[in-house]
Order: sequence, then structure tokens, then C-alpha cells
Amino acid sequence: MKGPLSINPEQTPGFSLGKVEGLILIDTGPIVAFFDKDDRHHVLCIEILKEIREPLVTTWPILTESFYLLNFSWEVQDDLWVFIQRGGVEIYPIEKELLIRCRELMKQYHDLPMDLADATLVALADILEVPKIFTLDHKDFSIYRFKQKKRFTLIPSRI
Repeated sequence: MKGPLSINPEQTPGFSLGKVEGLILIDTGPIVAFFDKDDRHHVLCIEILKEIREPLVTTWPILTESFYLLNFSWEVQDDLWVFIQRGGVEIYPIEKELLIRCRELMKQYHDLPMDLADATLVALADILEVPKIFTLDHKDFSIYRFKQKKRFTLIPSRI
């Protein structure tokens, strides 16, 4: 049975974007795993989340995917809303520069193919110079490069 969240969204610290060192980008997989107790990576992702001290940053396409994958329960979706509102994850706006970079990346990685959600994270890594990403999609994010040739530091390092 799919159930509500194991983390307490009331206790997640917030932050303001800007020149913040040590950000971690977060992909759809861990967000869904936080809130779906039946997800095979639920426990792993919760344990990692408890250890992370850096602010988590994502984009609206990532959250759109997450809400869609959590549509089995409005209560679980609401838990994600609370997590966002309490500062558990910061949402980076998609502006023209990011959109242009997303299109370039989707063209570059058309053979995978790269979806818009992934493109926003790679483009954001370029803009903010963030090498760390909390993702369960090691297949694609081990191939993607930011800042031309840099590899991502994947969290967790192994699945």
C-alpha cells in the first residue's frame, strides 16, 4: 500500500538562492521515493536526505513529473506541497537563458533521448556550476556532462 511520507516536511530548512556554495540538484526519482513508501528506493533516499546538509534545488519540470508519479494519492501529493513550502527543496525559475540551453542539450543528447526535466537540471548545473545531483537515473546522468566535459557527482554513488 502506498503511504504518506516518512520524513517530516515541517522540519525541513529553507534557504534563498543566490551565491550559495554546496548546492545539490535533485531529480524526480528521489523526490518520488521520499513520499512513496512502496518505492524500492524509499529507505535509501530517506537515509540520504537525513545526511544532506546542502540546500536541494530543482525545477518545475522535475516537480511536474514528481506530482504526476505521486497521483495515486492527493494526500501524498499534499505532503510534497508541504515539503516545498517548508523549504525542503528550492525551485529554480526557468528563464530564457535556461530554455536556450535546454534546447541545445536535448539536441545534443537526442540519441538517449534527453527529456525536458533532465535538460533543466543539466542546464542548471551549467549556470550554477553545481556538480552534485541526487538522482536514481544513473544511466543517463553518468552520460550527461555539464560545463562541456564535467561529469556529475551522483548521489547515491551506487544504486
